[in-house]
Amino acid sequence: MHMADALLSPAVATVMYGATAVAAGTSIYKVNKENIQSKLPTMAVTAALVFAGQMLNYSIPGTGSSGHICGGMLLTALLGPFAGFLSMIVILAIQCLFFADGGLMALGANCWNMAFYGCFVGYFLIWRPIMGTKLNSRVKIILASVLGCVITLQLGAFSVCLETSLSKITDLPFGAFVGIMQPIHLAIGLVEGLATSAILLFINEARPELIMDLGEGGAEKSKLSLKAVLAVLACIAIVFGAGLSLLASGNPDGLEWSLFGNQDGGYSANMGLDEEDYGVSSDAADKAAGIQDKLSFLPDYAFKGSDSAAGTSTSGIVGMILVAGVILVVACVPKLVKKEKVESDSKQSE
Repeated sequence: MHMADALLSPAVATVMYGATAVAAGTSIYKVNKENIQSKLPTMAVTAALVFAGQMLNYSIPGTGSSGHICGGMLLTALLGPFAGFLSMIVILAIQCLFFADGGLMALGANCWNMAFYGCFVGYFLIWRPIMGTKLNSRVKIILASVLGCVITLQLGAFSVCLETSLSKITDLPFGAFVGIMQPIHLAIGLVEGLATSAILLFINEARPELIMDLGEGGAEKSKLSLKAVLAVLACIAIVFGAGLSLLASGNPDGLEWSLFGNQDGGYSANMGLDEEDYGVSSDAADKAAGIQDKLSFLPDYAFKGSDSAAGTSTSGIVGMILVAGVILVVACVPKLVKKEKVESDSKQSE
C-alpha cells in the first residue's frame, strides 16, 4: 500500500506530512518519558522482522493480486503505540529512501496510512480493550490481531482513496476506487491478522511479559529468555528477508492491482490506469524523485539493472541491518543528550 508521488498533489502530501509529524512528535515525547532503553533490543529486532515481512508478498487466490503485512499491529502489541509508530516510520523511511519503495513526497501519507491506524487505532480501540477482557489469552491475542489488522488496513485503504480524491486525480472516481480497494485489503488484512497472531502466540508461550496489556491469563512463566526469543525472531526475519522473499508473489499488491489490474495474468483491468503515465505531476514530485533516485542504491529490492536473486536477498539483509541500526542509534540520542547536559550542569556547579 506504498503510495507513489503521482497519486498525491503537493498540497495533500504536505498536509499528510504535517499530520504524521504531529503524531511522531507526540510519540517522541511519550517514549522519552518511558524506560525506552529496556525496549531497545525488542524494538530493533521486531522492526527488522516487519521490514523482512513486508518483502514477502503473498498471493490472494482468484484475484491476480497479492499483499504483504503492514506490521503496525504486531509492533504495537509488543512495544506500545508510541514506540511502535516510531519504529514504523523508520521502516517506511528506509524503504522509501534506499529501496525506492513508495514516493518520497508521499512518505507522510504512507506513514499515516500504514502506521498511524495500526499503532494508535489498533492499540487504543482494539488491542487494549480486548486485552482487558476475561477471555483466554490465546483467544484474546487471535481476536485482537485479526480484528486489528482487518480494521486498520481498511482504514488505511480508505485513506488512500480519500487522499487521491482530494488530490483531484480525475482518472480515479472515488466510489469505484473504494469499491475495489476495500475488498482486496479485507483479504490482505485477514492473512496479516493470522500471521500476526501466530507470532504473538509463540511469544505468549515463550515470554508473555513482552506482550502489552496481556494481564491475567497469559502463560504462567517465561519458557525462554529474552535473548532466546529475540534470537528466534531474528532468525525468522533472516529467513523471510533473505530466503522466502525470493518466493514472493509477482502479482501486483493491493494498491497496484486496484490501479492497474492484472490483465497479463488473465484478470481484470480494474481502474485501468497506464502504469507509465498516470496521476498528477508537479515540480515537488520531480524534485522528490530526483532525491530518491540518488539515494536508492537497491531500487525495488534489487541490484540496479539486474534481476539477480542475490539482489533480493542482499536487500533483505541490508534493509534489516539499516532498520535495526537506525532504531538503536536514534533511541540512544536522548540518553546521550541527557548525559551531556548532566555533566555540563555538574561542571558549572563546581
